[in-house]
Amino acid sequence: MAEENDLNGKTNMHEATTSRKGALETETVKSSGQNGKQQDLEKSKEEGKASTVPFHKLFSFADSADMLLMIAGTIGAVGNGICMPLMTILFGELIDSFGQNQNNKEVVEIVSKVSLKFVYLAVGAGVAAFFQVACWMVTGERQAARIRSLYLKTILRQDVAFFDKETNTGEVIGRMSGDTVLIQDAMGEKVGKFIQLVSTFIGGFVIAFIKGWLLTLVMLSSIPLLVIAGGAMSLFLSKMATRGQNAYAKAATVVEQTIGSIRTVASFTGEKQAVTKYNQCLVNAYKSGVFEGLAAGLGLGTVMFIIFASYALAVWFGAKMILEKGYSGGTVLNVIVAVLTGSMSLGQASPCMSAFAAGQAAAFKMFETIHRNPEIDASDTKGKILEDIQGEIELRDVYFSYPARPDEEIFSGFSLSIPSGTTAALVGQSGSGKSTVISLIERFYDPLAGEVLIDGINLKEFQLRWIRGKIGLVSQEPVLFTSSIRDNIAYGKEGATIEEIRAAAELANASKFIDKLPQGLDTMVGEHGTQLSGGQKQRVAIARAILKDPRILLLDEATSALDAESERVVQEALDRIMVNRTTIIVAHRLSTVRNADMIAVIHRGKMVEKGSHTELLKDPEGAYSQLIRLQEVNKESENQATDAQDRPDGSIEFGRQSSQRMSFLRSISRGSSGPGNSSRHSFSVSFGLPTGIGLPDNAVADAEAAHSSEQHPEVPIRRLAYLNKPEIPVLLLGTVAAIVNGTILPIFGVLISSVINTFFEPPHELRKDSKFWAIIFLVLGVVSFLAFPARTYLFSVAGCKLIQRVRSMCFEKVVHMEVGWFDQPEHSSGAIGARLSADAATIRALVGDALAQVVQNAASAVAGLAIAFEASWQLALIVLALIPLIGLNGYVQIKFLKGFSADAKVCPELIQKNGFILLENCDSIL
Repeated sequence: MAEENDLNGKTNMHEATTSRKGALETETVKSSGQNGKQQDLEKSKEEGKASTVPFHKLFSFADSADMLLMIAGTIGAVGNGICMPLMTILFGELIDSFGQNQNNKEVVEIVSKVSLKFVYLAVGAGVAAFFQVACWMVTGERQAARIRSLYLKTILRQDVAFFDKETNTGEVIGRMSGDTVLIQDAMGEKVGKFIQLVSTFIGGFVIAFIKGWLLTLVMLSSIPLLVIAGGAMSLFLSKMATRGQNAYAKAATVVEQTIGSIRTVASFTGEKQAVTKYNQCLVNAYKSGVFEGLAAGLGLGTVMFIIFASYALAVWFGAKMILEKGYSGGTVLNVIVAVLTGSMSLGQASPCMSAFAAGQAAAFKMFETIHRNPEIDASDTKGKILEDIQGEIELRDVYFSYPARPDEEIFSGFSLSIPSGTTAALVGQSGSGKSTVISLIERFYDPLAGEVLIDGINLKEFQLRWIRGKIGLVSQEPVLFTSSIRDNIAYGKEGATIEEIRAAAELANASKFIDKLPQGLDTMVGEHGTQLSGGQKQRVAIARAILKDPRILLLDEATSALDAESERVVQEALDRIMVNRTTIIVAHRLSTVRNADMIAVIHRGKMVEKGSHTELLKDPEGAYSQLIRLQEVNKESENQATDAQDRPDGSIEFGRQSSQRMSFLRSISRGSSGPGNSSRHSFSVSFGLPTGIGLPDNAVADAEAAHSSEQHPEVPIRRLAYLNKPEIPVLLLGTVAAIVNGTILPIFGVLISSVINTFFEPPHELRKDSKFWAIIFLVLGVVSFLAFPARTYLFSVAGCKLIQRVRSMCFEKVVHMEVGWFDQPEHSSGAIGARLSADAATIRALVGDALAQVVQNAASAVAGLAIAFEASWQLALIVLALIPLIGLNGYVQIKFLKGFSADAKVCPELIQKNGFILLENCDSIL
């Protein structure tokens, strides 16, 4: 009776402690929620500030070959850029040839000589342009690949604390696929284009000064205004690009977390919640994209207005120079066109500046990570390497708290000693610090104070890679890579032979179920090992752990997630491999640790009891005895609940999660539950689960080959147009703005021809007409100022809405797919994340900038042809003969770029998929 009262008292005390702990956890959650809000607020403020790297730092990872390519590309870009200003000299000569020889019979010969100079210039421009584009594209691709590789290498050598605090898998994968494309854009062809435009700008003004310095000085008054407009646009674009990237990084995290844990999401019907969270991230990205488009339009519109205003001034002042200084019409036109080409190059540089801003913003986080030196560096070759270790472990006066929760102390003066070759079990309530001991021995973390010793040597003194090679870890959730069983086991030891792999599988009690599989060791396990049951995964993980014959074996809840039958089979395997090793077992089920040489009871970071199972039971009031009694009480209540809810069609444990239940059924259906279990095979029939054992060896390979050979049909453009249907009014307005933009240049051509005619008029008419055409130029500038922002803003709204809708629809469709769909390699979370980020961005470019440019170019072509045929249909037809050549050139260029982009698209998807696997399983890699 007294014993019963004591037990009840202890039970009540435990409940009270649990309730207090629950209240404390609630308060902690509330406070952490408030802290989280504050941190989010601070983070949003930080995100508002554009964090970028200096432009020259983008090329930090260039090697000597890249240097040569960049030098050759720069020379080509400078040569290509100077060709345009040189053309203005020839243009001036051509104007004078026509204007001054109108009544001269030798006009054809004089013009022919100038035309021949144009041909020579064209050949030089072609060669220079080839070197410019080819060299910068190649070096951009090389450096981006190197940055991507370095980033992944750096990520993999980081300590576990880095993943706890500073990043997550989704963000890393998003940066590896999306941000490296932006960086490549900023350091590739766009750099060559920018150098070309700067060369044009400088060359144009140099020639203008030589030909007519006074007129050029007057026109230079517009340069400060151009610089201010361009600088303001660049700053704003950089800020918006940073915000957009942060929003998409958050969206990528949601995708990775949802797809990576799709079974859990599906079991809790969390699809709607995931889609809602994803859509919230897309809204922020949409706003950033629209503002970015508006900023680019305003900047470009301002630049065009300033340029046209400067031409208005040039026409008026040029006429004055002809009257007062004796300039010829050709000289004035030479100066105007030279300044025109120089100034226009600044306007054309805005896409390059936008790419540079996006690349600098994208590079900041990646370069910061690449240059980060972890406190615990697995790649560091320094440290002691012994012939072997005995396996004696000691934690001496350890103080520790997790880096992500520095205020929550786990250990304060914790000590534990485990002799060599013994089996020690750590038991206690959840959160008491049992798994923390495992993390400290593996040196995932370093203690804040105190020492972790192996054979009396501080763990910090060993070479980390070597000492981890002497430690085997089997965790609660076995981590398998998306490859074959052979590869997963071989990961435990570099250069393992097939005999060693088979021996490890035999020792881990895994060879029986492996032999029954259609492809044996070459069977693919699926993403996260989803093609195997829980027991099968655990046995593969055990085989991997013992392949390197570790002196220390760490078992962290190795059987807690398994059903009774799988637990028995796995426990048999564990009992085999624990012989002659120092073994530490972390367990909640006390029945699994009865045979341990030493059992340590840990409570709130303190060791309250220590001894063997028999010794600890001698004290009925001890913590271990209380844990055993509580577990027996819980077990009885669970059994009663199970009996009450029993159903005739199966005896699956109702206390288990649905994912474990499914893995149990998979285990049964594959005939892998172990010997003496034939009565359970009826489940595979009653539930209709395929056994898969009767398949021929090549069936799976044929199915995979058929699937991979299946080509996706090309999507017609009308489907995209249908998706953009709600934005039709916006697109129509944007089209009008683009048409207006397109007609500006043909009208400008008309104005230039009128101005040329004016410059060869008598003085009194020249004075009057020059003022009129100057006013018309000013009006054209005002139209440009209004039309450019309207075009970019309206098409940005339509494009960003489309990308938001496509991403949302794709993600919603993906999360509602059947779970089996995710088992295919091409539907891994990494591949889906790559498609959602890269492919959607391509669609955005199609509807946004590209569509606007197509409409604008079409309007320019129609207006230009109409004006040309009206002026002289014979000359227009001769010029039209060159159109097929230009068209052929464009077609070949698109085909080349399409080929490059197809290859480049496959690579990031593979990188994302493999990178995701590596990052998700970082603990196992370490």
